[in-house]
Amino acid sequence: MNPLPNTGLIYTHQLGNASPEQAHRVESSANKEWLFRQKAMKGTAYRPRRFWRTLGRGLLSLGLALAISFIAIPLALRWWTDHRYKRRIYTVETAPPRRVAIVFGAGVWPDGRLSDILADRVYTAAQLYQRGKVEKLLMTGDNRFIYYNEPQHMHDYAVELGVPHKDIVLDYAGRRTYDSCYRAKHIFGVERAILVSQGYHLDRALFIANNLGIDAIGVLADRRTYLHLQRYWWRELLATPLAWWDVKIAHPLPILGEKLPIFPDEN
Repeated sequence: MNPLPNTGLIYTHQLGNASPEQAHRVESSANKEWLFRQKAMKGTAYRPRRFWRTLGRGLLSLGLALAISFIAIPLALRWWTDHRYKRRIYTVETAPPRRVAIVFGAGVWPDGRLSDILADRVYTAAQLYQRGKVEKLLMTGDNRFIYYNEPQHMHDYAVELGVPHKDIVLDYAGRRTYDSCYRAKHIFGVERAILVSQGYHLDRALFIANNLGIDAIGVLADRRTYLHLQRYWWRELLATPLAWWDVKIAHPLPILGEKLPIFPDEN
């Protein structure tokens, strides 16, 4: 029995009085052609499915690569800044002298009290001044709102600790570390400085300051165990790539203004 009757009928009128052997050869050839066409049609039907499966696998691989990069790049940059600048970090006792210390702002409570982190930064800066390691303290912090003034509260505490008012300089536009370092260089004319902050923040501050043209070293202000310290470390993990972007690529301009050199003789 002919397994492909429809195909056989196509050739029936062509065979005429051909011998059975000739008819068999023609029919066999027709069968092969029919099978080839069926396979081709089947492959065409499944080709879209293979395309979407391949696309799905590609997108999944790309997503995994991006996720790994999102974790690996900040970790690598964090490790690099720590490794690169840890040799430039000192204590109050071991720090070489510089004419000015840059003291970075942090949280102030609504009643005007300094947060523990900020109080320890100001205290450490006052110690540097009283030991003759610096001549001036540049207090830089956030004052974007009338009722929130980090530099002024820092100034008041430093005066309580015995630092003369005349040796304290206030920068009211230090909204973030990059802004503070940029303004220290371009507004206050700082060329060499001691940066005062805690260990979790100091390596990033040194990275920014030195890349903005300040020959900076750091002094640790860690005087106690701080609440939520782990959260600050995680924040630095994200802030470090942003700092790299700012100093290497974006070069954003903070709020500027009239130049107010701390040491006019150096400018």
